[in-house]
Amino acid sequence: MTAYGRGMDAKADVCLEVSWEVCNKVGGIFTVVQSKILPMKEQYRENYILIGPFFPKKLYGIFEEHAPEESCRGSFDALKAEGIEVHCGTWITQGSPRVLLIDFTKFSAQKNDVKRKLWEWYQVDSLNTEWFDFDEPVVWAYAVGRLIEELSRVWPEKKIVAHFHEWLAGAGLLYLRKNNSPVGTVFTTHATTIGRSLAMQERDIYEQIEQINAENEARNLGPSVWAKHSLEKMSAQNAHIFTTVSEITGIEAEHFLGRKPDVLLFNGLNISKFPTFEEASVKHKLFKNRIKQFLMVYFFPFYSFDIDNTLIYFLAGRYEFHDKGVDVFIESLARLNERLKKEKCEKTIVAFFWVPAGVKGVRPEILEGKSFFRDIKETVDDAHEDIHSELLYLLMTGQDIGRESLLGEDFLLDIKPKLRRLKRDGLPPLSTHELENEGADAIMNAFRQHGLLNRKEDVVKVIFYPIYLSGADGLLDTSYYESMQGSHLGVFPSYYEPWGYTPLEAAALGVSSITTDLAGFGRYLCNECKQGEYPGIFVLPRLKKSREEIVSALTDMMAKFAHFNKQERTENKIVAQQVAATADWKKFIARYVEAHNLAVEKV
Repeated sequence: MTAYGRGMDAKADVCLEVSWEVCNKVGGIFTVVQSKILPMKEQYRENYILIGPFFPKKLYGIFEEHAPEESCRGSFDALKAEGIEVHCGTWITQGSPRVLLIDFTKFSAQKNDVKRKLWEWYQVDSLNTEWFDFDEPVVWAYAVGRLIEELSRVWPEKKIVAHFHEWLAGAGLLYLRKNNSPVGTVFTTHATTIGRSLAMQERDIYEQIEQINAENEARNLGPSVWAKHSLEKMSAQNAHIFTTVSEITGIEAEHFLGRKPDVLLFNGLNISKFPTFEEASVKHKLFKNRIKQFLMVYFFPFYSFDIDNTLIYFLAGRYEFHDKGVDVFIESLARLNERLKKEKCEKTIVAFFWVPAGVKGVRPEILEGKSFFRDIKETVDDAHEDIHSELLYLLMTGQDIGRESLLGEDFLLDIKPKLRRLKRDGLPPLSTHELENEGADAIMNAFRQHGLLNRKEDVVKVIFYPIYLSGADGLLDTSYYESMQGSHLGVFPSYYEPWGYTPLEAAALGVSSITTDLAGFGRYLCNECKQGEYPGIFVLPRLKKSREEIVSALTDMMAKFAHFNKQERTENKIVAQQVAATADWKKFIARYVEAHNLAVEKV
């Protein structure tokens, strides 16, 4: 019985996993591939090999090249003569997997021939596509097909499964199937091209799914979408085993690609790499204090509030205003603000929008405020020992502790002008940075439209933070995970989210969150976990719900969390980590093995 596979043994002798994102971080598939290396190696040992593109500028420090096996050299020489140069090595990451990276620079001269064959064999129409958008990964993937064909000849006695991710790798799968290669093939779509494209147009794809004609829609969306859809559909239909990452994407695939997935391959995390609850509690306090200090810089020049009675909500992700549910979040925050004001709520809620966008630079008033705040902090730090000694003396002698007796006349004279200099008129800004096209920015306009203006009387305040959380940006100075850990509630009310790692990551870090039943992870929770009083991760119903129902339900969820006391928030955090533990790769990897075994059986 294997540690990761729940007793399911792999039938393939060799597993070749193919992705454009092997040693080439572009999007979310990189996380999927990289995070499951350890359990995959547990199954296939040194016969687990990843295949990706060779981009030298991206490989510094993450790829260690070595000579190919003696048995492969003849085949690799033959491929090189065709313009396909194979670089063997190790990916310097957890598990140190074997990788084969293909330099297809010379082979790219065959681009038109590759596209012609895909048309003749499978009617993949790519007549008016562009190099970086479509042609480049297609030429690479075709070269991967040739490589795997050669490997199957080198290892004729071995059962081989080749697992292809997304349309970007699809040409390799189609090459193998056309040439009757004795290799079991698995194709995974992480999001359908049509589904994502229509969702970005704010089409209600789940209500209309029976009426949507995928072929017509793809043609209407232009040559790029049409070509990707054609390749994706043919890959799904011709793979021995077809898979998607969630039930919701499986529904799309059945209607748009014409095939129901054979297996659902949920995305997991290596939970052992995340903090224990005790460690998470320490980190929460540390990074919460760092965020609070930033909030003082941001708001206190204009007015103050009880920083110790403040909750941090956040949304993080790509700037997809509708798909990520940013629109719904803003509208719900506005309603929450009005509700809590009527209730005379004593808490303050600050909602961060960690969504990268085009920026000009940090707003001058924030830089100035940060400089003045630093000066005040340094003055306090310098006087710390004197204040500490005076406080101890006053306590020991039983004297009244007053502002002047504790701080001293000299300190007060020094600090007062610095505090006056910090103060500003007007309202705190809605964003940390000046935006390139602020007048047309959807988030900023929605703030104003819904009355989220950061007034003193507002219980809910907003901060659009349009840069990547690097940990050294001169403002928060916290990384992505650190920012999450310092917060109280992550809100991810997505409309289109094939899986949705962020609420899962938040939960693994011990942070409560909200997802939806239109997100793959949210649907997994609906099936696997019951929503109790403290669900850890709240699931917002969006499927077949009106906008009013969605906004009302999200407002209720955020209000419920706002009214939790500290003990209740702690209870919810404990459950969040327990829920995250159900999505460990140790549990989910069995689904990969199942798909691979089914593919091998079909050869």
